[in-house]
Amino acid sequence: MLTNWVIMPTCLPLVLRRCHTCPSDRFRADGRFRVNANHKLLDIWLLVLCTACGETAKLTVLERTHVRSVRPELLYRLHDNDPALAAELLQDPVVRRRNRIALDWNDAWRLDTGGSDHLDREVIDVSVQFAARIPVRPVRLIAEGCGLTRAEVERLVTDGKLVSVARLRSRLSGDFTFTLKR
Repeated sequence: MLTNWVIMPTCLPLVLRRCHTCPSDRFRADGRFRVNANHKLLDIWLLVLCTACGETAKLTVLERTHVRSVRPELLYRLHDNDPALAAELLQDPVVRRRNRIALDWNDAWRLDTGGSDHLDREVIDVSVQFAARIPVRPVRLIAEGCGLTRAEVERLVTDGKLVSVARLRSRLSGDFTFTLKR
């Protein structure tokens, strides 16, 4: 019997970028945008706040873009300060590369295992699905979901009792499955 686990974001991740005012390197996004029009050209930024001093920084979303090339529903979401749009844009690799930022997902996600009825079975087949592209170590997920320590999970991998097509000792951000034999 296949058990489904889902990794869900609980809030927006922290943005890793150096603050120009203080020595902090973490910013939080709350979903606010700034749209600036210069005749028929738009500049659009996602505003982020330094976690230490509160200084505002702008992450470029669009730069000198003709107003007709921006979809009306996107423009409406930008003017409405849609937090879901902020989450989408933070995960966009083009936006991250353009602004030279990385994301810190610590304490910004949770694992939904659907209950603990699978823990007493001899063989567990689990399908792990990501609601967002959150990079996590499968060993950590399995330890948390099965109520084991990371060392016990590592031992199960070494003994061949925990198998998967995916690499369990590296970070993953895409769906994978594994089988645990006790």
